[in-house]
Amino acid sequence: MTKTVSPACAVSLCLLGVALHAIGAHAADGDWKRGRVYYQKVCTDCHGAKAGGAIAPNSRSIKDWTAYLSADRHARGKDALKKYVSREYRASIKGVNKAAEKYADVPDEQLFNDIRSFMLKGAKDGDSPASCT
Repeated sequence: MTKTVSPACAVSLCLLGVALHAIGAHAADGDWKRGRVYYQKVCTDCHGAKAGGAIAPNSRSIKDWTAYLSADRHARGKDALKKYVSREYRASIKGVNKAAEKYADVPDEQLFNDIRSFMLKGAKDGDSPASCT
């Protein structure tokens, strides 16, 4: 006796597989918890003190954050965004910022991926919209 799978069941299984793959790939990109600490303790502190206020992850959509991160522009286009995640930048502020000191030896690309994971997870249409606190 042979059982056949209905087309609706096959489609459902395919969609489930795609969703699980996407979640796994997204989670593998970075440690969102470390990204949250860096974002809240470095990015938010600086923006609060020097840039007119913090920018919460939930203030923008995943699409907006993805475009911003891909453009790699910061400070209204004056600087590369990755400058503020670099070991050199962290070394320059580690005396006054505990998170920069704590993550001083994390490779730049890894920390950038951590921050990206937090920003996308915390976006207004992300898995867990997040404020700056």
